[in-house]
Amino acid sequence: MKAYVFPGQGAQFSGMGLDLYNQSDIAKELFDSANSILGFKITEIMFNGSAEDLKQTKVTQPAIFLHSVILAKMLGDNFKPQMVAGHSLGEFSALVSTGVISFEDGLKLVSKRAIAMQKACDIQKSTMAAVLGLEDSIVEKVCDSIDGVVVAANYNCPGQLVISGEINAINEACEKLKENGARRALVLPVGGAFHSPLMNPAKEELEKAINTTTFHKPSCPIYQNVSASAVMDDNKIKTNLISQLTSPVRWTHTIQQMIKDGATEFIEVGPGKVLQGLVKKINRESEVSSATIF
Repeated sequence: MKAYVFPGQGAQFSGMGLDLYNQSDIAKELFDSANSILGFKITEIMFNGSAEDLKQTKVTQPAIFLHSVILAKMLGDNFKPQMVAGHSLGEFSALVSTGVISFEDGLKLVSKRAIAMQKACDIQKSTMAAVLGLEDSIVEKVCDSIDGVVVAANYNCPGQLVISGEINAINEACEKLKENGARRALVLPVGGAFHSPLMNPAKEELEKAINTTTFHKPSCPIYQNVSASAVMDDNKIKTNLISQLTSPVRWTHTIQQMIKDGATEFIEVGPGKVLQGLVKKINRESEVSSATIF
């Protein structure tokens, strides 16, 4: 079975989407529409901006979303997913690509999400750290032992877990994790504690926007970050999407469940190859590739 997966923040690169824009009238129309919806020329930043320009929160998330969704649309009849999943932000791309929400609504939600997350970051300085070479249970136990907010945020693959929280709590956790045998516990250059309770202000803001957006039943099962299981009910999809900002991304469990449910081939739709690498680390037998129109 073919499973399509959609990348999240960090997959952006300078020049992204330009080949799609030049290749297709559909892509050109959608990119131009995105400029109008967002109120600024995101295409200018995507096609010609520097890596630093693309790091702006209000740019990064819509840029990755646009690249992924437009590529999926350009695949046309070749895009026949039997199951889909998206990593964090990528879940919005997956929802648009399977008809749960419209392109316009998806872009508006992603833009609101990015701005709300930035506001939450400004309220309280916080960060994330990558932990390598430890079992998940040990990382969770160490986080539980720390005073202050620090939680498991991204279960990316076995032996690779990202933690999220207050700066002092993260620093203390990193030291303890090294003492417990972590190969690395490295603070990441991010602006805030994504997928942690510190994102509650953003969650409240996004919830209002999600609740006024029309959701439909997907064309195939979507495996959401919060549950790591197949969901077809549009109301359940909405509930999980609201919970996503303050809950961990259960990517390891998601891929394992998709394989259990019959996935044999994983196709990454969007910039980069990060998810292909993670899938291979979760299950070496899985076939992985990038979606391409050329």
